[in-house]
Amino acid sequence: MKKQSPWPDSVDLPRFPPLRGRITADVLIIGAGITGLTAAWVLKKAGLRVVVIDQFGVGGGETGRTTAHVTPVTDRRLSDLNHRLGPLPARAFWEAGLEGMRRIDETVAELQPDCGLRQVPGYLIGVMDGDREKEGPSLKRDAALANELGFDAEFLSRDPVFARPAVRFPNQRKFHPLRYLAGLARRIPGRGSHIFGRTRAGETDADRHELHAAGGVVSYESLIMATHVPLRGERGTLGAASFQTKLAAYSTYAIEAVVDDLPEALFWDTGDPYLYLRFDRREEGCSVIIGGEDHKTGQEPDTEACYARLGKTLKSLFPNARPRRRWSGQVWETADGLPYVGEVTDRQFVATGFAGNGMTLGSFSAGLIADLVVGRKNPWTDLFSPDRKALKGAWEYVRENTDYPVRLVADRLRPAADVEELKKGGGAVVRLKGKKRAVYLDENGRRIVLSPVCPHLGCLVEWNDAEKTWDCPCHGSRFKATGELLAGPAERGLEKAD
Repeated sequence: MKKQSPWPDSVDLPRFPPLRGRITADVLIIGAGITGLTAAWVLKKAGLRVVVIDQFGVGGGETGRTTAHVTPVTDRRLSDLNHRLGPLPARAFWEAGLEGMRRIDETVAELQPDCGLRQVPGYLIGVMDGDREKEGPSLKRDAALANELGFDAEFLSRDPVFARPAVRFPNQRKFHPLRYLAGLARRIPGRGSHIFGRTRAGETDADRHELHAAGGVVSYESLIMATHVPLRGERGTLGAASFQTKLAAYSTYAIEAVVDDLPEALFWDTGDPYLYLRFDRREEGCSVIIGGEDHKTGQEPDTEACYARLGKTLKSLFPNARPRRRWSGQVWETADGLPYVGEVTDRQFVATGFAGNGMTLGSFSAGLIADLVVGRKNPWTDLFSPDRKALKGAWEYVRENTDYPVRLVADRLRPAADVEELKKGGGAVVRLKGKKRAVYLDENGRRIVLSPVCPHLGCLVEWNDAEKTWDCPCHGSRFKATGELLAGPAERGLEKAD
């Protein structure tokens, strides 16, 4: 089974050279995923010179691992948001999702990328192994609340695929995310705007408004962090770390399989963690992408078991399913369920905490930040402000971040593995000459020895056997088996060790 999402194999992504020399821009954007490239396109159309840099290239981060559900239906149920936040913020949050969908529709109409944008129904269904009779009333109340707040929803006693009680949301979207990004990326360079690939953000000079990378320097007036989890930028280590602790990283798993003919649709169940499905029809037949088994990054000792459980669920739902691919992604959640979008220090902006709605909220956030950059008023500014005071979410903030001090101490006291027990292709934190080391044994039997200390805030990484990565259990940083940085908030890889 191929260990990669289906998107990279079916697109010709444009490639861009790394940064060389000195360049000046009105806006510097770090991150070439859906948030960064959408913001770049909106700002370029507004007449600004934009520079986008990315350490991997277009779509090399989480956008390439998404299952690309485009919907305002949030991870947290509307009834929960209404209870926690009140009806007006809950309604405004879902309306932000509709705005994100509108921006995607508008971009496809303007640029005509061959991204297969489809309008499909979405279904929130009772948990697969739950009691139909008990789930029905709460879903019926959700449908009524959605209607009351102005959203199109209908309660069904039986959905069309699984025959479970459901809320049907018409006119949702799905698309090929990397083909969509390719269409955006090809239109950004020119008239003083640039995209640079294989360019990792280095130190930022807050006084000069300059970012130093390995190959050159970018001078800018505004800085947008579109990196899923915000990097340090001009805030310094303490300010950035304080903000990053307001986010919790979760790993999520997906399997794509060929199935018998089914209607094109999106599904989410009411479980926690919830199961999500996407049905596609192509010339070669019908396929399903099934996802779930979420857990806090770095805190699941047996990641292969996550795939095994997801595969078992797939077979129970579709006995004739033929799995073709599997992959994992990462989502970032906030204490109150709302994303952080806005200004964190003078002329520096972030967009993060999208949970499972990255495509929709990334597109929305690009428009909100573009408005802030050019000085336009935006009705969602206060709701998603990074410095909002969410008192109702305070207890959850404390609960999520007990991981940091607990893991920082406990991981150092936990016994290390035996290096002689390592198998080829495996890794573990072991004790060598009295010191803990992160050791990977490659397929040729060569040991790669690294410091196990995450360079973000000092927690010890854990080995992820399913993905062959080192994952930080405190704040979700991820590293290749050989130590190179895959995802922040860390800004450099694991150090080599003797």
